[in-house]
Amino acid sequence: MFSFTVAALVFGVIFLAELPDKTALASLMLGTRYRASYVFAGVAAAFLVHVALAIAAGSLLTLLPHRLLQAIVGVLFLAGAAMLLLKKDDDDEEIKKPADQSFWKVSGAGFMLILVAEFGDLTQIMTANLAARYDDPVSVGIGAVLGLWAVAGLGIVGGKTLMRYVPLSLITKVAALVMLALAGFSLYEAAVG
Repeated sequence: MFSFTVAALVFGVIFLAELPDKTALASLMLGTRYRASYVFAGVAAAFLVHVALAIAAGSLLTLLPHRLLQAIVGVLFLAGAAMLLLKKDDDDEEIKKPADQSFWKVSGAGFMLILVAEFGDLTQIMTANLAARYDDPVSVGIGAVLGLWAVAGLGIVGGKTLMRYVPLSLITKVAALVMLALAGFSLYEAAVG
């Protein structure tokens, strides 16, 4: 059954974790070069693939004993927070402009860029973690996909404006604090069981 609360929580965590990520910048760069709807179609499809893989991995984790699962989830949230706080700014991804700017070429370029860049990325790991934590694949999947799509949409149509008003370092710190809180809650549950 769908839980709006779980979907909203997942949306917030994934949205905040994805904002400072290289794929938001890649979406912004693609959106400035090509038709936004074509770019979004490719990026959105790639994120669907990643969320489906993450949900499958998270569902496998739920087969573990509850206390062990909560300990693993807590440690993964701590690792996610550390990755956000300690990561260095990456250089912009090189995006080659396809000669043919048809829907299939542009959306295909966006799909491939995000598919490669996001594989094993923090938000994919966090989605698997949240799927294991809540054992609600539909709500987690919907929240994660919508969070990723929202960041991609912001990157494609308004990323430059957002970054003028909200410092990237603030977004990163807020996402790390949310993950630390989730880690603490999971580790507490593992300890008291």
